[in-house]
Amino acid sequence: MNLLEIERKYLVNDSSYKQRAMCKVHIKQGYLSLSPTCTIRVRVWDDKGFITIKSNNQPDSIAHFEWEKELSLDEVAPLFSLCVSGIIEKNRWVVPLDDGLLCEVDEFMGANEGLVLAEVELEASDQLFQRPDFLGDEVTNDERYYNSYLSKHPFTTW
Repeated sequence: MNLLEIERKYLVNDSSYKQRAMCKVHIKQGYLSLSPTCTIRVRVWDDKGFITIKSNNQPDSIAHFEWEKELSLDEVAPLFSLCVSGIIEKNRWVVPLDDGLLCEVDEFMGANEGLVLAEVELEASDQLFQRPDFLGDEVTNDERYYNSYLSKHPFTTW
């Protein structure tokens, strides 16, 4: 089991990713803990539930610890009432890239409406990949674009 997630995050320039997407899922998530050292997230991904513990990135790092466990919908549903900040809802488009990697494009809803972010998960911090045209500015280490931050400071209030 790999407990290290390495990813780069980008703003999205246009909607051309939709033509390349292999699927679209709806995600609802909230945070049980937002400590300075880690977050604990609950999530419903279409018809599956998850609980995730993530370490916060070190400055200028794109890698962090991530542990996730699948839960039933009955197990995860009551946990949303325990969340310490706002609930995030988004549609995620999964887009295969030319070099075999996947790009996940999130279209946010509700208080984060209008924000579209993409993440590319990598196998190594220095891994290069063929960047599609729809990826805009990189915001990997800009905490304003972390979902945990958006749950407390929605995009529409910036």
